[in-house]
Amino acid sequence: MILTAQLSTSDKRIQALAQRCADNGDIDKALYQQHNVNIGLRDLNGKGVLTGLTDISEIRQNKIVDGKAVPTDGKLFYRGINVEDIIRGCIADDRYGFEEITYLLLFGKLPTAEELSDFMKLLSDSRVLPKHFVRDVILKAPGKDLMNSLAKAVLTLASYDHDVMNLSVDNVLRQCLKLISLFPLLAVYSYEAYNHYTKGESLIIHNPHPSEPTAEILLRTLRSDCRFTPLEAKVLDLSLILHAEHGGGNNSTFTTCVVTSSGTDTYSAIAAALCSLKGPKHGGANLRVMGMMKEIKKNVKDWKDDEEIAAYLERIVNRDAYDKSGLIYGIGHAVYSISDPRARAFKGFVEELAVEKGRQKEYGLYARIERLAPEVIAKHRKIYKGVSANVDFYSGFVYNMLGLPKELYTPIFAVARISGWSAHRIEELLNVKKIIRPAYMSVCTETEYTPMDKR
Repeated sequence: MILTAQLSTSDKRIQALAQRCADNGDIDKALYQQHNVNIGLRDLNGKGVLTGLTDISEIRQNKIVDGKAVPTDGKLFYRGINVEDIIRGCIADDRYGFEEITYLLLFGKLPTAEELSDFMKLLSDSRVLPKHFVRDVILKAPGKDLMNSLAKAVLTLASYDHDVMNLSVDNVLRQCLKLISLFPLLAVYSYEAYNHYTKGESLIIHNPHPSEPTAEILLRTLRSDCRFTPLEAKVLDLSLILHAEHGGGNNSTFTTCVVTSSGTDTYSAIAAALCSLKGPKHGGANLRVMGMMKEIKKNVKDWKDDEEIAAYLERIVNRDAYDKSGLIYGIGHAVYSISDPRARAFKGFVEELAVEKGRQKEYGLYARIERLAPEVIAKHRKIYKGVSANVDFYSGFVYNMLGLPKELYTPIFAVARISGWSAHRIEELLNVKKIIRPAYMSVCTETEYTPMDKR
């Protein structure tokens, strides 16, 4: 009883101090424009402030016509190669592509068949957790947030590394390949621990097959019967390809570069990137789409009625439905305007998977919302550039059709994106020798010190 009272008093004190933070932490918003501060490192037109150079990937969303930037269909390039061409090549040869583009991102060229085989063998050889790691790290004190569990596991792996602070390229590459190979297991095993200890379900830990690609490892180790269809694995592999890299300016990749520039170790840099990706403004978009779609399905009676769908979308935009944010999640992107190439590449396979799963009706609803949402937004908002569906609009639906638990949606994003993080870490170490330290202008008022007895 005394403990409860003490906690209650403590909570009240914290609330009072928090209010003091709020009362004294407000900066006049006009000062940002007055001093030309680019909030979020984006200028007044929404264009990213140039803070670095990269040879790893390029996001292209416009073309120059008569000296002016004109929005075009978005394109994404990995090491100068259009990602849609990479996907077409994988489909034509009926092969998985995630390990191939990981090789491309790290080493700057597409591998030959022999190089890819050797690389797959290297990843397989690296996919070994320290003895008792699953028992002592993952199964003990499992968290409800799997991104925190992933970060904890990554930082703990540093304790098993005999050369953790060696920043030579060969050592950093060794560390990155180790983490790339282990991320699927760390994600799934963290989920299994959560599923057992928090939700009371059976605890199942499957070992991967040595030569499996990442998409198959995820599905085999996650499912109790280890079974999956070829289409399921191919669609998941496609998702991994499309999420592996997205320029140096996205929050988690920029975090990787910022932390790398301080001279810290690989495990710390990747853990920092995980903490960035965990934020719902970055890595949780498909979860918001799924929540929104659940409400739409509940409130729209006829999923084929454009007028009824548009009317509910207008309620969302007018902050009268769903979470009252005014946002139609999955529609619009910070960079792309006319179209997101990742969504474009994904869409046909989403439809194919929907047919296999008997969920064509739901796919039809998604397709209608993709078409109608930009019209509704344009009707109610002043749009400086076009809006279109982004990859997150469909990825949550895909993961749901694959039977993946929602707790794994963002960790699977990390399983893909660590390839890009690793490439950027190595690029930063090779090319930039200065710590990243942007300037902040102080707007506080100088005041005299007041002695304790006069306060």
